[in-house]
Amino acid sequence: MSNSRVLKWVTGGLELFLAIPMLGGLIVVGSGYVALGVMFILHVITLILSSQNREPVYGPVLGIVTSLVAWIPFLGWLMHLVTGILLLVNAAQSPRVEGPPPRY
Repeated sequence: MSNSRVLKWVTGGLELFLAIPMLGGLIVVGSGYVALGVMFILHVITLILSSQNREPVYGPVLGIVTSLVAWIPFLGWLMHLVTGILLLVNAAQSPRVEGPPPRY
């Protein structure tokens, strides 16, 4: 499993954790919005690794957008939920095998 897929699992789980209605909001506000900055950095790293591995990048890109708009109360909850689901779906997909077929 590639590092980008591991990071997609981790960031997807963290996004879903932040989507828990009261708890996620308390964590974000209680950290002085530092949690959103940390998530932004994790999503940028995941995006770079995914593009290097030629994997789909829609999850990390949406995560970056989520980190930028999540300070808006209900929009933030919805974005965390959607981003978490898409990141986990993206991480669970089997990687595309490129190149010639194996020789038998």
